[in-house]
Amino acid sequence: MTATETHRTSQDRATFERIEPLTGKVASTSPAMTVDEATAVVDRAAAAFPAWSQTTPAERRRLLNRAADLLEQRIPDVQRLMTAEVGATEAWVRHNIIMGVNNLREAASLTTQVGGDIIPSNRPGVFNMAIRRPLGVTLGIVPWNGTISLASRSVAVPLACGNTAVMRGSELSPGTHLLFGEILAEAGFPEGVVNVVVNAPADGADIVTALVEHPAVRHVNFTGSTKVGRIVAELAARHLKPVLLELGGKNSMIVLQDADLDAAVDAAVFSSFMYQGQVCMTAGRIVAHESIADELAGRLAERAAALRVGDPREDGGTDVACLIGEPQAAAVTALIDDAVDKGATLLTGGERTGTFLRPAVLDHVTPEMRIYREETFGPVASIVRARDAEHALAIANDTEYGLSGSIFTSDVTGALALTSRWATGNVHINGPTIAVESQTPYGGVKDSGYGRFGGTDSIKEFTAVQMVTLNRDQKYPL
Repeated sequence: MTATETHRTSQDRATFERIEPLTGKVASTSPAMTVDEATAVVDRAAAAFPAWSQTTPAERRRLLNRAADLLEQRIPDVQRLMTAEVGATEAWVRHNIIMGVNNLREAASLTTQVGGDIIPSNRPGVFNMAIRRPLGVTLGIVPWNGTISLASRSVAVPLACGNTAVMRGSELSPGTHLLFGEILAEAGFPEGVVNVVVNAPADGADIVTALVEHPAVRHVNFTGSTKVGRIVAELAARHLKPVLLELGGKNSMIVLQDADLDAAVDAAVFSSFMYQGQVCMTAGRIVAHESIADELAGRLAERAAALRVGDPREDGGTDVACLIGEPQAAAVTALIDDAVDKGATLLTGGERTGTFLRPAVLDHVTPEMRIYREETFGPVASIVRARDAEHALAIANDTEYGLSGSIFTSDVTGALALTSRWATGNVHINGPTIAVESQTPYGGVKDSGYGRFGGTDSIKEFTAVQMVTLNRDQKYPL
């Protein structure tokens, strides 16, 4: 049983409502946990750790694969809640399910990869072993936008490595995160091994502080804004706890003069407007060589204008739904207005109705404009013009962030040379900025965070090295 089930069965618990950004109706009603209840969840996870850490790799693999099977079976439930709570389109739900399943299955494959090293000793008769051991209780703090993909990522590899896990779900998608917890419980994980905490929005800071400070929590992973990531990192540092941070991004898609424009425009539409631009890997800038910038801008604007905006439940062909809330929609509108006031050309879109914003294409964006530097988190493609490849790289590096980027060019060797000088965690040659796979290391540099999710790199994040020596016939003269 998970903490989630306990919350569901309580008859006298305080609850809170999540309001649909699409319609203003109630999307879900969830338990409003208190600080004491949240810390009790960590206590249960700590109590479950000794037994779980000794569970065989085969059993951990079986349960993770079972959870993946059940997630695939619950697609209608996930889609209903994700659309209601966070305005997810069908394409974004599908992406989340695929990534969630892949994260669980990839973690299952890693259960027998948690190994170590044999290190030669300079002392005769001594045998050195560096063995990777689970840390204890891991805390995952997850956001609303990658509702299932990022929730699964926060717990899958920790569980595979023998840790117990507490996931603090977002107050903007509590129903979906509780559903994910129910799926894990149904998969058969033992009591206390994996737990979900949700809370009312007003209690978020206190709950997170209590969870990070709990003595049993030995590792924190956080996905979200750079602003909040700094707070989490500082809090964890005071308690000497390691943190894995995947934070914001202002990602550039470079399009050079020899690029395949058909492919570049397709990727720009996907990278700018997938899930209304509310993705950390969204292309915040389309950096176009000046010789092809006019054609690229025109074609991108034409494609953006043709995108269908609406409620995904009313029209299965909807491309773009609402933003997460009216304040975010207003903030994106303010960025567009600032850019236009400072000389940018609005080629299409930008009209706002409540939480809905028509996909916008801005041309001639310059460093003086807020949208050049600030993470937009909205359906806006901002075109910045570059004189040549070196200028394009300078623009791409002109940011405090370093999460993702892409280059479109027929000169792959030249693209590889540029990537060696690009301060970003991920670069995709002739592909979109939004690209990640469960088996590959993913994370950022600079203000986009540190540490890596994914693949064997993540084993290092969620284990500690224990040095063990075997001694034979040793003498210890004074």
